[in-house]
Amino acid sequence: MEKILITGATGNVGAEIIKYLAILNPTFDILAGVKNPNEKKPISSIVKFVEFDFMNVNTFKPALIHIDILFLLRPPQISDVHKYFEPLINAAKANGIKHLVFLSVQGVEKSKIIPHHKIEKLIIDSKIPYTFLRPAYFMQNFIGSLNNDLINKHRIYLPAGNAKFTLVDVADVGAVAATVLLNTEAHLNKAYELTNNEKLSFSEMALKLSAGLGKNITYKSPNLLRFFFVKRKEKIPAMLILVMIMLHYLPRFQQEPIITNWIKKITGKAPVSFNEFIAKNKLLLGA
Repeated sequence: MEKILITGATGNVGAEIIKYLAILNPTFDILAGVKNPNEKKPISSIVKFVEFDFMNVNTFKPALIHIDILFLLRPPQISDVHKYFEPLINAAKANGIKHLVFLSVQGVEKSKIIPHHKIEKLIIDSKIPYTFLRPAYFMQNFIGSLNNDLINKHRIYLPAGNAKFTLVDVADVGAVAATVLLNTEAHLNKAYELTNNEKLSFSEMALKLSAGLGKNITYKSPNLLRFFFVKRKEKIPAMLILVMIMLHYLPRFQQEPIITNWIKKITGKAPVSFNEFIAKNKLLLGA
């Protein structure tokens, strides 16, 4: 029986993958990589736990023993690819991983400065068969990093100008990942950009949020200096602010991202629209 190890299993994407794997009822052994496998985790009964810590390279090889397929993501706090991901990829190769599914980002091939670009190159150079999933802008950012402004100030506050963004619900990414993990041969050495069917500016997202939540949500695009100081005053770590700038400011000077239909092609279901996301997450969005 083949074994799948899922890193980041307790995060948003990992949880969705496990949910869809349970629905698909696989014959595979599913292992979740967690820092402390002895702690009880609110994860599906189909999952077994194994110790895995991105910050501790000594956990890599033991966690990968007898693993056939690895789902890999990059925790936001880790930017040093050479220190952490190079030994991880080397351990995967040494342990004979048959396929590696990596959660990357849309447009990664055009941006050498982001860590995902370097990680993809490491995987390709390792000769491990792979699938790259390159999701668009997560709608769940409105429940995460953007939630405080949305709920407490009824605004979106980002230096994104009028740039257009493609969107995706984490649930759709999880469904794609689960499908790929259970049939890796059909996705050998492929890269998929995962988007829904919309391309929106944050002004347009604010209008949709206003209509869906029944309150006026405004959008303000500050200059970089103002944005940095406002977020530092909110005690957001400087590194995270820089990531937010990279994610929201740089697209102003880049070609608009494309809309794809890979989600429907791979899962057979249409992707979640932004209006649908708002409707099913009203309470979390402050309605």
